[in-house]
Amino acid sequence: MTAALVGCPERREMAIDKAGLDARFEREALPYLDQLYGAALRMTRNPADAEDLVQQTFLRAYQGFEGFREGTNLKAWLFKILQNTFISIYRKQQREPQTVPADESEEFSLFDRLAVATEGADVEVLKRLPDAEVKAALDGVPEQFRTAVLLADVEGFSYQEIADITGVPIGTVMSRLNRGRKALQKALWDYARAHGLVDEEEPWSTPRRTVGRS
Repeated sequence: MTAALVGCPERREMAIDKAGLDARFEREALPYLDQLYGAALRMTRNPADAEDLVQQTFLRAYQGFEGFREGTNLKAWLFKILQNTFISIYRKQQREPQTVPADESEEFSLFDRLAVATEGADVEVLKRLPDAEVKAALDGVPEQFRTAVLLADVEGFSYQEIADITGVPIGTVMSRLNRGRKALQKALWDYARAHGLVDEEEPWSTPRRTVGRS
């Protein structure tokens, strides 16, 4: 093999280019492995499925890495592949995911990564909720809204990046993010009220109009 390469400059150049591409992929893409696994786990809600999803994502990313434009947003590119892989494989299977305890799926406070609370004392109230309830509330948000919240508030993507990842217009991203945050806020506040942490309606809800008053 080595002798053949020595005697063929074109093959030797191709081998060098491939080695360089492999090294760049390992250097630039692999550091996002943990973030992609965390996102995959929130999508599939099953560790084995999450691992499989990440493997499929990295395989597709590696196969298409030669076409990736260096200097552009690699993280967004990888998350787009993750999202498309999830849609094409897992959603088609229509499998019911097996949930895992929050402490097995998150190595951080989920609430601290979600910018979903209003300012002031309301933040302190909601921060007292256990991560398991935050995760349960998030799982209850419809998928398209949940995806927008996760990409924006957990992963830190911009509206444009989320639009590129999910393949929808920025206006749709903003709408989904707004609705997802409101749904999550309501679910968390309902839990807090049910457990005696608060005794009033959501502070961000529209005040009720009293009959007979203008």
